[in-house]
Amino acid sequence: MKGACLAVITARGGSKRIPGKNIKEFCGKPMIGYSIEAANRSGIFDEVMVSTDSDEIRRIAEACGAKVPFMRSPATSGDMAATHEVVTEVLQEYKKTGREFEYVCCIYPTAPFITAEKLLKSKELLEKTQADSVIPVVAFSFPPQRCFVIREGRISWKQPENRFVRSQDLETLYHDCGQYYFMRVNSLLEQQSFVMEHTIPVVTDEMEAQDIDRDGDWKLAELKYRMMHGN
Repeated sequence: MKGACLAVITARGGSKRIPGKNIKEFCGKPMIGYSIEAANRSGIFDEVMVSTDSDEIRRIAEACGAKVPFMRSPATSGDMAATHEVVTEVLQEYKKTGREFEYVCCIYPTAPFITAEKLLKSKELLEKTQADSVIPVVAFSFPPQRCFVIREGRISWKQPENRFVRSQDLETLYHDCGQYYFMRVNSLLEQQSFVMEHTIPVVTDEMEAQDIDRDGDWKLAELKYRMMHGN
């Protein structure tokens, strides 16, 4: 359907480094609740759904206001399944019911810094620029060009040519925030990637981004969140 927009929150069960992190309590509510709330509050989605293989996640997601019209297949539930394959599967399942979308936003369930305003801005940017996708990125806090490697117990420069270059003279490099990807469905299906030929960045402040893979990451994310929200 022209103009139709779908939010897909990818939340499989079986997290190993932080068990149950998608639904673990974060500053007072299940982690996945923040992604669902931001998507619903934005008012831009025809449907906000969660793709999961877990009955427990399904129950909590529905209680938080998302839909889970079908469960994720075994083929996209393993560690090696790429996220774009998960989203493609979701689109295919909706198509079987006669529903098609022009835009899709893949949202991670562990992204408490997402807001409705950010999602709305990204959709507007996608439409205005005619881009394939819009992705939030954050600058590396230290120039990767001056990194070390450790070999046989000793450190050495990875790029020796940059060892005397001032940090401010090195090109600023960015990495994916790991929060969401706003895309045109046709572009996704054609290119089978979130980073496409015409991808627009949304540069994000380091205080509003945090990978959450270990217990220390979780604690840092909570600290940032409380500082931002004054609690």
